[in-house]
Amino acid sequence: MEKSVVFNGKLLPYLLLAPQLAITLIFFYWPASQAIWQSFLREDAFGLNSEFVGLENYQALFAQPEYYTAIGTTVVFSSLVTVLSLGVALLFATQADKNLKGASAYKTLMIWPYAVAPAIAGVLWFFIFHPTLGTLARPLRVMGFNWNPMLDGTHAMILVVMAAVWKQVAYNFLFFLAGLQAIPKSVIEAGAIDGAGPLRRFWTIIFPLLSPTTFFLLVVNIVYVFFETFGIIDAVTAGGPAGSTTTMVYKVFADGRLGGDLGGSAAQSVVLMVIVIALTAIQFRYVERKVQY
Repeated sequence: MEKSVVFNGKLLPYLLLAPQLAITLIFFYWPASQAIWQSFLREDAFGLNSEFVGLENYQALFAQPEYYTAIGTTVVFSSLVTVLSLGVALLFATQADKNLKGASAYKTLMIWPYAVAPAIAGVLWFFIFHPTLGTLARPLRVMGFNWNPMLDGTHAMILVVMAAVWKQVAYNFLFFLAGLQAIPKSVIEAGAIDGAGPLRRFWTIIFPLLSPTTFFLLVVNIVYVFFETFGIIDAVTAGGPAGSTTTMVYKVFADGRLGGDLGGSAAQSVVLMVIVIALTAIQFRYVERKVQY
């Protein structure tokens, strides 16, 4: 039997937990409580004067057609980024798990994009696909494709999706590769001896054993898309053209920082927080049932 850890004093466990608890309280619960309180206030652009207005900010928010447009944009953007980043990362991880020449260098290069800040990633992709200066935009024009993400909403959405996927693939790749390497080779070899082909071995043996990793990455990617892609959208399109790439998190910034509506922005942040918590709870309630530990 494994020996349990015994602390010499009753205070020591609490001292070890104190730094993490302090970080959680200061950087999550305190700002969240402030946002909830501010959502019931009407404040000036500088936050100097405030007036309690109850649910008026929420009523005004749900009366805006632009907010429902932002919700639809967020659904499309989050779905594309999550599915593509997980799919591409899994494909790369399965290839990297093979006995290939130069696999170590390949794995290192795959991880590098994760070290790039979201705003920098957005700027890189913006310059690559800039309609007049971009190195890859010119071949598109030569082929007769009128590529212009600065004026076309569909092109802008494609660009921010590609930038967000490129940024997140490295993170997903790292976990998928670790999960693949943890699968016993004897199990895969047994499937091959039974006559299962590569695709059948993947879907009936490898992928079910990767379900805990996939579930974890699904939760992480949902949070990433809803919050951490703000820097990419701000650097690439600033929510344009004509609001076609304005997601919920960017609308919080645009209405609060640029529009000066601090109360309405706080209400949006509360709604966004509730949506993310609800999605996470649904995933743990229903999706986790299919996870094989």
